[in-house]
Amino acid sequence: MTPIIEPFVKAGQIRVLERPNLVGAKYTLAVPAYLYEKGLKTFADIAGFRKELDGKLHGIEPGNDGNALMQRMIDKNEYGLGGFRLVESSEAGMLAEVRRAARGSRAIVFLGWEPHPMNVQMKMKYLEGGDAVFGPNFGEAKVFTAIPPSYEARCPNVATLLKNLQFSTDVENAVMLGILEKARPNAAARAYLKKNPALLDGWLQGVKTFSGQDGLPAVAAALRR
Repeated sequence: MTPIIEPFVKAGQIRVLERPNLVGAKYTLAVPAYLYEKGLKTFADIAGFRKELDGKLHGIEPGNDGNALMQRMIDKNEYGLGGFRLVESSEAGMLAEVRRAARGSRAIVFLGWEPHPMNVQMKMKYLEGGDAVFGPNFGEAKVFTAIPPSYEARCPNVATLLKNLQFSTDVENAVMLGILEKARPNAAARAYLKKNPALLDGWLQGVKTFSGQDGLPAVAAALRR
């Protein structure tokens, strides 16, 4: 997403806060845990499972950048994947296919990413050795907060909160799962914070209520209601 936002940052229309709000996000190929245990652990291992995989790699909707990277591997015979076929679908369609494969312990390679509820719903493993295609550390990405340039001066209290906010992939996986299971986003977040109130210690450091009091006790009290 960096190329999309860069023109606005350079023009002074958007300011990106220095500290990321999420680190350790992943985006690369994955397999069910049982297939990983059978030996499909790296990109280089995929070709050796060609028969079991029926020569297929499973992606999401056409035009997706992850699909394009898989198609490039096929076209250039990277990792010996020449002759494989990319199966394009939707996110929901791909995950349904993974679940069907899992019920029969069949082999499947698919596009995986974190944070996403799939990491909680399924026993899965990310394949190593794909740095040249998806980037190092399983296609690791960082997420940053972007604000209008004048926002910190206009709303310093909220800006403090935004600077403090730091999530983990585990937190986001869990909250997203609640939303996927039909909880309203605010309700899913509230439920998670009620079970994990220690998160608020860092998030609300220096953040005040409208009346100028310490924000942490006020939020803690609101969560107990």
